Amino acid sequence: FKGNLQITLKTVNFLIRWNISLAVATVFLTVSAQIQLGLKPDWQPYLFFVFIATLFEYNRHRLAILFASNEAIHSGKHELIRKNRKKFYFASLVLGSGFVAAALLTRTDVLVTFLLLCFLTFSYSGLGSGKKKQIFKLREIPYLKIFLITAVWSASTIILPVIQAYGEIFSTQVLLLFTERFFFIFAIAIQFDIRDMQADQDAGLKTIPLLINKNNSVALSYLSLLICLLISYFHYKMQNEWFVFEALTISILTTYLLLRIRSFRNRSRYFYQILDATLLLQGLLVLGFYFLNLLYPSFATKGKLF
Repeated sequence: FKGNLQITLKTVNFLIRWNISLAVATVFLTVSAQIQLGLKPDWQPYLFFVFIATLFEYNRHRLAILFASNEAIHSGKHELIRKNRKKFYFASLVLGSGFVAAALLTRTDVLVTFLLLCFLTFSYSGLGSGKKKQIFKLREIPYLKIFLITAVWSASTIILPVIQAYGEIFSTQVLLLFTERFFFIFAIAIQFDIRDMQADQDAGLKTIPLLINKNNSVALSYLSLLICLLISYFHYKMQNEWFVFEALTISILTTYLLLRIRSFRNRSRYFYQILDATLLLQGLLVLGFYFLNLLYPSFATKGKLF
């Protein structure tokens, strides 16, 4: 039992360390968006785009290491790459092949939309590079950092399902979903900006926490969750989809507790093990409540659960 537990913990740590769990969370949020838009969950090839784009963006700093010589890699945190270089090459080949296959199976309009979102995403950290610094970084625009991250995450997990379903991007339903997801992700993202206050100040970046201070930023995070909850109530009351609202309520309250309780905040890997997991939790809850509602239609009626 002890050996199995150690293997499980190592596997979980690997998934978190390489942002695989975050990429999976993006996929489930995209699937949950289908349900929140009144569609049936449909596992289309474009979901692989969402997965691999998230994986690539959050591991870009490791790509150069893959092509560096073993002698040039001195950092202990890159030891895993140094010892398993062939395995990582193989994984890159499999992911690349999967991307090509998914592209061939995806409609042109969905693929073009995905590429436009990728361009915006990669512009955040920088497009192109010079000898001294990258040519263009959207994150360097004052106070844009958190709004860009939040908007791209929200759009990436919502727009592709809309395009796939030949839906209208600016419909009331889509705008409500975008707004509620924007505030949910904003509440989480601002916690990372609070953590990075000193580093951002040293780098000359202007962020919301540096503007309004840490305590006000924490309060803004709580307010964002409340706004998300209120919008969700009116959204799913209008659609008469109470099972979605109940799933989101559990997600939002859980996230609030994880932000609020000090014992969680003091954990060494709080941001990557706990906060990132709240994104995955929301997607899983919406999907789980959807199937429960199919099996037991009276499961999530108004006032039944809350």
